[in-house]
Amino acid sequence: MQAKKSTVRDMTSGSIVGQIIAFSLPLMLGNIFQMLYNTVDVIVVGNFVGKEALAAVGSTTMIVNMAVFFFNGFSVGAGVVIARNFGARDLKRLHVAVETTMAMTLLFGVLFSVAGAFVTRPMLRLMSTPEDVFADASTYLTIYFAGIGGLLIYNMGSSILRAVGDTRRPLYFLTLTSVLNIILDLFFVVGLHAGIAGVAYATILSQAISALLILLLLTRTREIYRFVWRDLSIDPETLRHIFSVGLPAGIQSVITAFSNVFVQGYINSFGSSCMAGWSCYNKLDQFIMLPMQSMAMAATTFVSQNIGAGKEERADRGTWTTIAMALGVTGVIAVILYAFAEPAVGLFTKDASVIAFGALFMHTNTFFLLFNCVNHVMAGALRGRGDARGPMVIMLMTFVAVRQVYLFVLTRFIANTPRLVGFGYPVGWMACFVAELTYYRLRKGKLKELPH
Repeated sequence: MQAKKSTVRDMTSGSIVGQIIAFSLPLMLGNIFQMLYNTVDVIVVGNFVGKEALAAVGSTTMIVNMAVFFFNGFSVGAGVVIARNFGARDLKRLHVAVETTMAMTLLFGVLFSVAGAFVTRPMLRLMSTPEDVFADASTYLTIYFAGIGGLLIYNMGSSILRAVGDTRRPLYFLTLTSVLNIILDLFFVVGLHAGIAGVAYATILSQAISALLILLLLTRTREIYRFVWRDLSIDPETLRHIFSVGLPAGIQSVITAFSNVFVQGYINSFGSSCMAGWSCYNKLDQFIMLPMQSMAMAATTFVSQNIGAGKEERADRGTWTTIAMALGVTGVIAVILYAFAEPAVGLFTKDASVIAFGALFMHTNTFFLLFNCVNHVMAGALRGRGDARGPMVIMLMTFVAVRQVYLFVLTRFIANTPRLVGFGYPVGWMACFVAELTYYRLRKGKLKELPH
């Protein structure tokens, strides 16, 4: 292990700020490249295919997220268990956890591909997708789900590496495959005139390459997290521990994404220009959220390793330090994107009406994302302690229930305008901030550790 010490990161000692930066910076850069997959799709479609195709790609985001978010919840649970065993130096159980998570990943890949073929059209109908967008959206989703296994394998492999503190090599792989995705997008769309199907093929091919690279790394490493094909199995006890954290996180993410399908339905009622503007805003919004999401993952690993090592006070200090760092970075990015909203939206399209809608949503919502810094980092810290149910309940009540009540009352009794509908996001963020901060203060000292 000493020969390759640099490939793992022990977060139970040393500077908290330094550990969080060293962990989250490569992770944030990696997340940027991962987001570029779909963002480049939107840019290429918006500039070379048309407004309707741009709206189609944007309208599929919530449906894709329902599957990906559920699986990511499972990977969060796997990361917590692996990080806890790593912090406790229980190498036998760490190995069992790696084999169990990889076996489940292969199973999920098959299930999602099959399910995607059946739910695509009903979900688009549920979202009231306009007819001029429906065919393109259906085509994109059908191809995407057929190749979703590559994304799942890469995400799980990255989660295993993050659990032991390695965020650099996933970044290298994403950098390579993101560049490949851009090349393939231009090849299929501009060169072969394959339209929206072309960007879908480019995405799944690039994701397949990233999956192959992560598998090669995991099977050839000599580190403690090595994946061995002949040991591939599902250990029931380990799976139970993973699901105790991962299932609530996955359910929360799926239901939140499903709720956002209804938000998309409200947006769809304003026509394709508003839909396309909302799509552009969401892409930019995701970039603003990258620092907080990366630092939330850092908080999960940091807290998991330190709780495993019995360092409760260090775990708590790490949580508040990470929140402060997330607020600072997010605030700077929000100022920049608020000031340059129109040029930023203009990267996706030259249509003046689409740019106007996108900038409208940016100017309305951007600074409220500061509330979400606390929400995400604190939820990550709670999951690192083994408590995924609390964040799940809080986020479902605020991101889903509060938001949907707001939209229902607003559109039926007050005013049905794009700005006020888009403000449904901040309403949920602010409600979550109050509830989660209160919960953490009351529950922090009473949380039970995950069993070993």
